[in-house]
Amino acid sequence: MDGAYALGWSTVKKLPEPVAVRLGRTVADIAWKRRGKGVQRLESNYARVLPDATPQRLAELSRAGMRSYLRYWMESFRLPAWSEERVRTGFDVKDVHHLTDGLASDKGVILALPHMGNWDLAGAWVTTKLQTPFTTVAERLKPESLYDRFVAYREGLGMEVLPHSGGTAFGTLARRLRDGGLICLVAERDLSASGVEVEFFGETTRMPAGPALLAQQTGAVLLPVTLWYDDSPVMQGRVHPPVEVPETGNRAEKTSVMTQALADAFATGIAEHPEDWHMLQRLWLKDLDPGKDPDNKNPDNTQKDSEKRTP
Repeated sequence: MDGAYALGWSTVKKLPEPVAVRLGRTVADIAWKRRGKGVQRLESNYARVLPDATPQRLAELSRAGMRSYLRYWMESFRLPAWSEERVRTGFDVKDVHHLTDGLASDKGVILALPHMGNWDLAGAWVTTKLQTPFTTVAERLKPESLYDRFVAYREGLGMEVLPHSGGTAFGTLARRLRDGGLICLVAERDLSASGVEVEFFGETTRMPAGPALLAQQTGAVLLPVTLWYDDSPVMQGRVHPPVEVPETGNRAEKTSVMTQALADAFATGIAEHPEDWHMLQRLWLKDLDPGKDPDNKNPDNTQKDSEKRTP
């Protein structure tokens, strides 16, 4: 697997952009026609977003979704070779004042995103256009060389990358926020026992507690962000209004309310641009294997290795 990513970063970034675009679309269409587990799961997830969609509509949507997903990869492979001007003009974000106002407050800012569009491009835009460094977290991958490759790639884009494992990430993130810094977290999927249950498109799933807990502990501004593509080379995005800390309730109750607010903001963006939501894995609790873990309480049984995402 590491070799495949190495080939992508070494070869695709050298291709002319029109060639890379055609290559990504071709690979996406081949994968879609084969209808592997990822494509089938993508279609199943889209059926939650659009419950009234016909099978033909879902098939069309999954094809568009695979093209969007491969656009993400083609862009990511090429990002290290993009000029600063290309990065600055490659992302158009609406309501960015929520972010700039939060940074100006020196309270620290947490950006929470679903797996939409190209979050690496959005991060590169922040470090280039806004000239603001930030910290993020990546899942440790096997082989270790693959994890190291992703860390090097993102550090090359100006990000500080912390490993998800080891138990120290939360404390480091909190320190960055108390210093008035920025952190960015992909935050719509956490099927472990520590995830917070939320209603998402009418069914229950779990999302990470970290963004809400960090906001409570540090006083940082918590901002949902959604991303999407249109027909142009420029990715689109929106910074949603801040998720406020409730005035009443204990920490768990506040965390539940805030995480549900994140889920609602994510759902708004996904419903408007479902084809740019790259969720090729199980998400809703009903889709977990009840034979292994009927109560969905065992974090070791909630996610097969084959369904773990790249960071």
